Amino acid sequence: MSTLNTQSDSIRPSYLNAAAGCVQLWSQTLIPTTREAPGDAKTPSHIFLTRAGYVRQVGAGIYNYLPLAWRSLKKISEIVRQEMDAAGASEMLMPAMMPIELYKDTKRDVDYGDLLFTFEDRHGRRTALGPTHEEVITDLMCGALTSYKQFPLNLYQIQTKFRDEARPRAGLLRCREFIMKDAYSFHMELEGQAGLNAAYDKMYQAYTNIFTRCGLDFSAVEADAGPIGGSASHEFMVNCESGEDTILVCPQSGYAANVEKAEIGTRPHSFDLAPSAEIAKHHTPNMPGIDGVAEHLGLQASGMLKSIVFQTIEETPRWVVAVVRGDHDVNEAKVRDAVGVSVELAPEKQAIEAGFIIGYVSPKTIDTIKQVLVVDPDALGANSWGTGADEKDHHITGFNWSRDMATHIASNSIKVADIRNAQAGDPSPRADGAFLEERRGIEVGHIFKLGTKYSQAMGLSVLDKNQKKQDVIMGCYGIGVSRTLSACIEMSHDDNGIIWPAAIAPYHVQIIALKPKAEGVMEEAHTLAKELSVQGIDVLIDDRDDRPGSKFKDADLVGIPVRFIISPKTIEAESIEFKARSDADRAQLIPRDQAIVSAMSSLAKND
Repeated sequence: MSTLNTQSDSIRPSYLNAAAGCVQLWSQTLIPTTREAPGDAKTPSHIFLTRAGYVRQVGAGIYNYLPLAWRSLKKISEIVRQEMDAAGASEMLMPAMMPIELYKDTKRDVDYGDLLFTFEDRHGRRTALGPTHEEVITDLMCGALTSYKQFPLNLYQIQTKFRDEARPRAGLLRCREFIMKDAYSFHMELEGQAGLNAAYDKMYQAYTNIFTRCGLDFSAVEADAGPIGGSASHEFMVNCESGEDTILVCPQSGYAANVEKAEIGTRPHSFDLAPSAEIAKHHTPNMPGIDGVAEHLGLQASGMLKSIVFQTIEETPRWVVAVVRGDHDVNEAKVRDAVGVSVELAPEKQAIEAGFIIGYVSPKTIDTIKQVLVVDPDALGANSWGTGADEKDHHITGFNWSRDMATHIASNSIKVADIRNAQAGDPSPRADGAFLEERRGIEVGHIFKLGTKYSQAMGLSVLDKNQKKQDVIMGCYGIGVSRTLSACIEMSHDDNGIIWPAAIAPYHVQIIALKPKAEGVMEEAHTLAKELSVQGIDVLIDDRDDRPGSKFKDADLVGIPVRFIISPKTIEAESIEFKARSDADRAQLIPRDQAIVSAMSSLAKND
């Protein structure tokens, strides 16, 4: 073995191909770089994916993936496949279209609402384009799983999904058509090696491996299950300042959750604060919101009570009034947990017919309308509040819980619970004396413990070892493949373009041939490319007869990790110019025989 091969093998990154890498000429592929981004491109990923020639928009939220993007997407997908297979899952493919009848038992077509793409075929049959595939896989399993001996089972696919976003934005981050990996596991028990909990832990580790191998800076956070449903879930978030999601973190315990799920530590509260003012009614017509009302009343928003009317989702719906401080936001998932059943914002027409004066509701509606009244602890922290007057265009000041709600307090008909969105500065739920801190992130993966939500609704049951019929227990595990591509750029870029982690870069090395028509330049470019490809390195040769400055700007834009520059001068000096994309310094001149080791060393930093 040569000294060169020995050196390169010792620093060989694990993500390189076992076989030879790819070599491609810029002139023989499609990389339409531009100097300007579309007018609607605001986020770095949208700007650079467009400017660097990775994507082109076809319609609102619909994109062509051009060759560079498709190469990176395939690399992400391959990492996903390897880790899913290693965790015991098997790949399959389900159709993008599904009969709307599949939703008749789960009612998720109602949950998705306008997000669900539907159409009628020529026979008048209503069909949906799949946003996820829980119903399809559960229906399949109803005919395929017949014995407890077939469990556990974990199946996954990488498939195009569809959601009719009202306002597609941020390029691939908020699309109407996107690429997703979704997996579904099936179990007869929760505990044990064959149980859901063990599979969930395997998927958690597989996701950790996937995003680590992709070179992402990410956090796993507790999350609400949303319209998927289930008993527990975690989101995997790429950490970046431009992230669309808020993550709350306890710096002492490491607890992390998204804002919809984040718990709040203990907050002392009491109904027993003595009143400090009499109730006074105020005319408040045409006020634009709680801040305007508070200003009109001479209060801060934090001195107001906000009362939001919900309705339970059950056979006989009940009214729920959730009360939070005026500067806080009600958390629907926490209201659901507080009352023990799913809820939705009350339909305004029905709420008005029941007697609620929407926009002017107060806790005192419990005097006249039967309801579940749930109050956040922070809404009990003052002896005088401003609130709605249960009368159109009117509010009151001087509301006091101990005086004005005494009967209901005595009868224990008011429930106190954490029902608001957490925020930075709130007490940590995991460490006494610590406070939550805010970070930003982009969701790229989400795992769920579904339990029996879908199997029970759709009749997926199997005889257990004791010959007793049992609903199958399920898990669900999703990764946004195209979203991961975009999130990576949000995390890793500079003013000049993309900075790819090497594992998912479309090519590992770019060779820039200056004066490509000059004698020996392209021959040397191809020789170096062949040497690199033997090591499993993917190479793009920029063979365009263009100005050096233009080629260097394009190289920064597309973001390939390692750059070599070949020119008549470097050939004459038996040297080559070398630069890492992440290095802000100029390219350095190195001996030609050090090119392979320099490339491998630079790429290994990403491993």
